[in-house]
Amino acid sequence: MGPTPPRRLPPGLEVLVELALDLRWTWSHAGDALWARIDPDAWEQTRNPWLILLTAPYERLEALAADEAFRRELQALLAERRAHRQRTDLWFHAAQPAGLPGPVAYFVMELGVGEALPLYAGGLGVLAGDHLKTASDLGVPLVGVCLLYQRGYFRQLLDAQGEQQELYPYNDPLTLPIEPAREPDGDWLRVAVPLPGRELRLRVWQVRLGRVRVLLLDSNDPLNSPLDRGITGELYPAAAEPRLLQELALGFGGWEALRRLGLEPSVCHLNEGHTAFAALARALDHMRRHGTGFAEARAATRAGNLFTTHTPVQAGFDRFDPALVCQYLALPCARAGASLEAVLALGRERLEDGGEAFNMSRLALALAGRVNGVSRLHGAVSRELFQPLFPRWPRREVPVGHVTNAVHVPSWDSAEADALWTRLCGKERWLGTLETLAGALEEAPAEALWELRARGRRRLVEVVRRRLARQLRMQGAPREAVEAAQEVFDPDTLTVGFARRFTAYKRPLLLLHDEARLVRILTDPRRPVQLVVAGKAHPADDVGRAMVARMARFARRPEVRDRVVFLADYDMALAEELVQGVDLWLNTPRRPLEACGTSGMKLLVNGGLNCSELDGWWDEAYTPEVGWALGDRQPHATEDPAWDAREAEALYTLLEREIVPAFYERDARGIPPRWVAKVRASMARLTPRYSTNRMLREYVERHYVPAAESWRRRCADGGRLARELARWAAHLERHWARLRFIEARIEPGREAHRVRVQVHLDEVPVEWVRVEAYAEGGDGRPPLAVALDHRGAMPGTVGEHLFEGTVPADRPVEHYTPRIVPHHPEAAVPLECGRILWLR
Repeated sequence: MGPTPPRRLPPGLEVLVELALDLRWTWSHAGDALWARIDPDAWEQTRNPWLILLTAPYERLEALAADEAFRRELQALLAERRAHRQRTDLWFHAAQPAGLPGPVAYFVMELGVGEALPLYAGGLGVLAGDHLKTASDLGVPLVGVCLLYQRGYFRQLLDAQGEQQELYPYNDPLTLPIEPAREPDGDWLRVAVPLPGRELRLRVWQVRLGRVRVLLLDSNDPLNSPLDRGITGELYPAAAEPRLLQELALGFGGWEALRRLGLEPSVCHLNEGHTAFAALARALDHMRRHGTGFAEARAATRAGNLFTTHTPVQAGFDRFDPALVCQYLALPCARAGASLEAVLALGRERLEDGGEAFNMSRLALALAGRVNGVSRLHGAVSRELFQPLFPRWPRREVPVGHVTNAVHVPSWDSAEADALWTRLCGKERWLGTLETLAGALEEAPAEALWELRARGRRRLVEVVRRRLARQLRMQGAPREAVEAAQEVFDPDTLTVGFARRFTAYKRPLLLLHDEARLVRILTDPRRPVQLVVAGKAHPADDVGRAMVARMARFARRPEVRDRVVFLADYDMALAEELVQGVDLWLNTPRRPLEACGTSGMKLLVNGGLNCSELDGWWDEAYTPEVGWALGDRQPHATEDPAWDAREAEALYTLLEREIVPAFYERDARGIPPRWVAKVRASMARLTPRYSTNRMLREYVERHYVPAAESWRRRCADGGRLARELARWAAHLERHWARLRFIEARIEPGREAHRVRVQVHLDEVPVEWVRVEAYAEGGDGRPPLAVALDHRGAMPGTVGEHLFEGTVPADRPVEHYTPRIVPHHPEAAVPLECGRILWLR
């Protein structure tokens, strides 16, 4: 059954609905000319085919239906779309010919694929959109699950004093490029989530992103109570109970929607703790369908759950009053036959403390088989955050890895950048494995790179002028001020961009530390600089709102009014325009509070350069050849005015001595050789590395495929392996306290030290533990854990065993310590059993 037209369309144009409902147009621009022909003004203003289809005059559509050239173009686009959906030669098909036993379900609380579907607040949502688009490009079998909010994140206005005002437009489903998800019989899919005294009805919509679909759950069903209809009313409500209800709707409702559509995911990718109830719903569903206990269901399903944490601070973890959680989880647990107390314990750090707040990230970790942060540095920070859950384990062994975030390059490149990359690397360059891209870009002529930057800058100047004039009109500014907006900025001036959420840890006012010095930099008559700023503060963040106002006031100072512009309502559309045009992207967070950050990655394909704190992705990406860096790679998470002053001084000095001269020093061709060399290196080395092509392939190879295979093995043969692992973990928990060392000796040697350890294992089978000699890292050497060989049970004893082995003699004997750790060839240790026993 095809999509239903939203209005009467002339015969032959009904297929426009199919094209308009496939949001592949947010990154594939093959149809841009067709939509522009229908309504040029609407296309220029909105770039939204669905809106054009809804609002175009019928007479105009009739004329186009009679236009043979238009019909040919339409049929060609339709054929290309259908061919793309049927391709079997994409990366995933070649790399994983066996496929997956079931799709990957990607759970996330916000989604940013474009302004036509505003269901995002910031970077997490945009990352989710980029992840899903890339799955379509590469052929990865993935389905997204999110909520449909009646009001997305707020729209920002700046009043005449520069104060932020918030507006919350309504997301009318009839005007969004979505359609009802249908059951096999054609009925609109609705799912129910049990709540105290009632059932929450959720309507299920779907979004098409090329080969991928996203399910959106909506509580605004007329059969719900007014209170329940508002559960999906707004993104990230401040109050605890509405927030908890949203997370229950996403997790339990999302899992039920997948099951009702006949989908059995092999992997659930949980993005942030917000989504942890999806893993719980999966485990409870396993109990009901297979007649198991909770421990066995947890062992079976967690193998197929990947938890990605996106926050670098404990305050970023959702926590709820345990009584409130008990109120809402009692019914689903009872229906599945699960112990409510056992489930509640999964959300606590101290298992015996029933009054401890229920931590959603703790729950996600307890139900996952794999955990990762979103940059190398964030992985290390996350291991520190989760260290209390693995007491006495070395921090490096806390089971959190990392996959560094990235961006979907085709969504952020300009037309000129696309043309240059196509000429050098081919049209399907982002559909393969990227090995050849760096070499091709290294050969790019300096003239081509500098022309790319010049065109991007010129177009950005036009954007800034147009947006500023509209902004001033909305503020009621006099006509002279609106007309003066057409004179701001210069297309040949070094253009710096700063755009992100205005909050204390991002230090958006670091640049204003010494306003007089900044003014001198901006207004230098020979080497001027212009600055475009954008960003929102959370409505409840008074400090952030004050930062917005101060930056807006600075932009209105007479001496810099034509050099600094604060553009209101930072969104994906504005971000796209900025990253295609600015020469330099500035980022100044407090390390290590930027988990990854992706805004600076979006410039790379367009030849923009980064000057950033050594935090998040830039900590691993930076080399002097590709940009500039701030910071000393030490943590500065708390407010420190003295450190801020030092960093501001370093930033001004970088601008004055390195960045500005590199931009303005030209050769005989009028090209800045030092600047273009950095542009070439940045484009060639960083663009492929920080594309979601690399990121998603890493997720597939390191997580999705191994997780799916582990889940399959645990569920095979009636769940035999899952039962064994549940028994293994329970047995170790019961007996661990009685394990002890009897004797340990390490005999020094020239090439190797000999280790002999005698232990008492009580009733624990010897194959369920591993006895190791462990040495911490140091002096450039990594930590080392050497498994000792089991030599047999000690004669005349019960439960006593001898282990022996050798360890490298490049460390002194005293650096080694024997330890006992859980072991099972199919278990993730210490994630599934965090016990450990040290000799000392």
